Amino acid sequence: MGQDHDHGVGNANSAALTKALALTGTFLLAEVAGAYVFNSLALLSDAAHMLTDALALAVALVAIRIGRRPADRRRTWGYHRFEILATAFNASLLFLVAIYILYEAYQRFREPAEVGTVGMLAVAAFGLLVNWISMRLLAGGSESSLNVKGAYLEVWSDFLGSIAVIVGAAVIWATGWTWVDPVLGIGIALWVLPRTWTLLSEAIDVLLESVPRGIDLDAVETAMRDTPGVRDIHDLHVWSLTSGKVALSAHVVVEPSLAREDRLEDALGTMLAGRFGITHATVQAELAGAHGGTTTDNWGAAEAGHRH
Repeated sequence: MGQDHDHGVGNANSAALTKALALTGTFLLAEVAGAYVFNSLALLSDAAHMLTDALALAVALVAIRIGRRPADRRRTWGYHRFEILATAFNASLLFLVAIYILYEAYQRFREPAEVGTVGMLAVAAFGLLVNWISMRLLAGGSESSLNVKGAYLEVWSDFLGSIAVIVGAAVIWATGWTWVDPVLGIGIALWVLPRTWTLLSEAIDVLLESVPRGIDLDAVETAMRDTPGVRDIHDLHVWSLTSGKVALSAHVVVEPSLAREDRLEDALGTMLAGRFGITHATVQAELAGAHGGTTTDNWGAAEAGHRH
């Protein structure tokens, strides 16, 4: 049931990414041409972001398709992590583009250039429409997939960039202040940088198998300890395989009187899924002192005591 749901979400995300990529790729060509024809750094910065959008969408789309591959004898967890690698790649790319725009803005301050405001305004208005449609397509998937969230943030930054370019073109047309163009480029870059860093840090957290955001490890341990029949918990680990796939492993020391057929795996698994969204829990039940596992004799003694 959960697997069918994952495939359904993946198919929806794939369709949305494909449509957004088609829109973005088409507009990218128009914006690059407009940036050079009208000599606008703001348009060029927006075009650079649009390029990273196209790459991000393409990589995200490929990542989803590769992530669907089943597990094999070499990659026993499957290919889910490929989406996280794609997220890290997209965030790194956007970070570098923002740095480049800051450098270009500095050059424009040193050597001001004339800007074709009417053409700049027309191209930016078209870009605003394209980015708005792409955002609507990706909004739903951004809540469930870090990979799609990365692509969504790319498009969102371009949406704001288009607004900034439109405002800048109007100001330059009305006042002749050409310095507004590089200021807008700097503003877009500075808006993007912290959000890019946040996305990159989230991807790194997954790759480092950190405890997922929103999950309190102490609360998980307390809830497991409060489960009837549990005496102690050790070697507790919680991590993300990819967006929305949280895993847990733990050694659970059970009461000696607990029968082998009541070793709590089902009870703990149901509790963890319901309270914390942890859907893949591997729990090793053992008796006190058996750190590496249990022995037949120990379980036999425990069961004998339980029967009596």
